[in-house]
Amino acid sequence: MPAVHYKDEMKDKDKFSEQMENLKVPDINPGEHPKMVKMAIMNAERSAVLGIWLVIVPCYFLLCVFMYYYFHVKWGLFTAMFNLMSSLDKNPVMKFFSPLVFVGFPIIGIVINTLSIIHVQVQAVGPDKTKVKEFNITIKLKIRNILLILLSLAIAGVFLGYVIIENITIKN
Repeated sequence: MPAVHYKDEMKDKDKFSEQMENLKVPDINPGEHPKMVKMAIMNAERSAVLGIWLVIVPCYFLLCVFMYYYFHVKWGLFTAMFNLMSSLDKNPVMKFFSPLVFVGFPIIGIVINTLSIIHVQVQAVGPDKTKVKEFNITIKLKIRNILLILLSLAIAGVFLGYVIIENITIKN
């Protein structure tokens, strides 16, 4: 009985080997393949998570300012944020910290999220492929990344606008 099983197994192996030998290998011409540069340094999910972490502190500060000055809410959380920022402003070594957090982090978030949704392709076209090149920019519609880009733009715009208005009012 084991000999019969062995013969059937050998027939299956021979049949498989014959099928593998008759497979056609695809013809690949590397010259015809378009040259594509993917500028996505990270995937959209990771950049969205990183973008959220980069805008949490500026968003919290803006929430504190809004609640404190517009709704006159004097909770300890909001007052603690103002005290922390004023103590950082008094220290000359830490003076660079607030512009970095409030403008630099959102700009970094903009760059990271933009690079994760934009792809660039350079391709030679036409009969004379050395002279004519086509440049394509593709934007993936990833809602989280686009919303984070817009939120980061708004945060950076608010703080840059504040700095500009503050400098105008001081000079006048």
